[in-house]
Amino acid sequence: MRGFDNVFKIPELRKKLFYTFLLIAVYRVGGHIPVPGIDGTALERAFSGAAGGLMGMYDLFVGGALRRASIFALGIMPYISASIIIQLLTSVVPYFEKLKKEGEAGRQKMTEITRYGTVLLSFIQGLGITQYLVGLNRQVPGVVPNPGLAFTAQTVLTLITGTIFIMWLGERITERGVGNGISLIIFAGIVGRLPGSIQTLYRDVFVLQQTSFVSAVFLVVFMFAVVAFVVMMTEAQRRIPVTYAKQVRGRKIYGGQSTHIPLRLNTAGVIPVIFAQAFMMFPSSIAMFFPNSGVDEWVNSFMAPGSPLYVVIYAGLIILFAYVYTAVTFNPQDLADNMKKYGGFIPGRKPGKSTAKYIERVLVRVTLPGAIFLAAIAVLPMILMQEAGVAFRFGGTGLLIVVGVGLETLRQIETHLLMRHYDGFLKKGRIRGRR
Repeated sequence: MRGFDNVFKIPELRKKLFYTFLLIAVYRVGGHIPVPGIDGTALERAFSGAAGGLMGMYDLFVGGALRRASIFALGIMPYISASIIIQLLTSVVPYFEKLKKEGEAGRQKMTEITRYGTVLLSFIQGLGITQYLVGLNRQVPGVVPNPGLAFTAQTVLTLITGTIFIMWLGERITERGVGNGISLIIFAGIVGRLPGSIQTLYRDVFVLQQTSFVSAVFLVVFMFAVVAFVVMMTEAQRRIPVTYAKQVRGRKIYGGQSTHIPLRLNTAGVIPVIFAQAFMMFPSSIAMFFPNSGVDEWVNSFMAPGSPLYVVIYAGLIILFAYVYTAVTFNPQDLADNMKKYGGFIPGRKPGKSTAKYIERVLVRVTLPGAIFLAAIAVLPMILMQEAGVAFRFGGTGLLIVVGVGLETLRQIETHLLMRHYDGFLKKGRIRGRR
């Protein structure tokens, strides 16, 4: 607790934290403002009987905003989808690859393109949500009292504006706050659903007695075990030894020391889970255009969370994105060139191309168990909860994101503390990765 007390002794860090909390509070308040032209009572009745499957998972990521048809119902998912597309194009399209190598100017241009892509995807998904809301009138009359072109235009424009505003909040948090703004917004949306999930679990166990007490205890113990394993795998490293040759410059001797390259088993963090979830939401976005038809029934039956098809595709996407994101963000050739420039080498490996190939081979090997672990943690709790009959929406995916984002944010806070000669959060050490 002394470490948390030190956080508020640094004026700059204290301002960053308050700024972050303020913008997250704005996001949470906006999630309770409904779009015009919606009957909230009728919507709640309709959604309680029609929001299962992927709709429920989408609602988890936007913090319940879809259930309330709020101005933030789209959440930050269009921005994430646009970022995925740009990241993939970086590896296959020469224009985007050139922008990536142009430094800050190229990064700003890619950010601008991502924003335009976000608006386009928000328009498409906004149309889908509008059709979905209008289609709920067949189940519960009065959800949309006055459907028509005016309602569609107004709702789509409101949802696009909401997504752009959330994107702006995320960028402000990243620039002037603490942590990654986009990840923290998703974090806030998931954590915001946790009290309601706990209340629902308590009601099912002790009031309605639909879930056995043993199953509930098993769920709680399993969640703590998942958190422990997530922390362990997130902080696990494969250290490659590096030696720097001695260099004599005038009367001074440089180098001669030994260090290591820390390759994390999970270099991409929770990004593969978020990217995979964004892809898995495409079927629900398409199904929104065809309410009360065979399309939405097929999506809810075959692509519902926990179904065999969903589990296989979801796990495969997580493993795929773990490799893709690692390849995009970590360049072994650049690392090998920098080592060679400053006289560093890996014992038994020639500097340059041979070193780059060795680092790449080790990175591919250590990424595999990390990617499999992410996929297992994301799908196993989902399957176990379904088999045990426990209705708890805060599953493995939510835990992965919450723990991963929490660890990354703590690292940044601890960095501020250590730069100003304060102790970190742990009395006998620091969060690994900052040693």
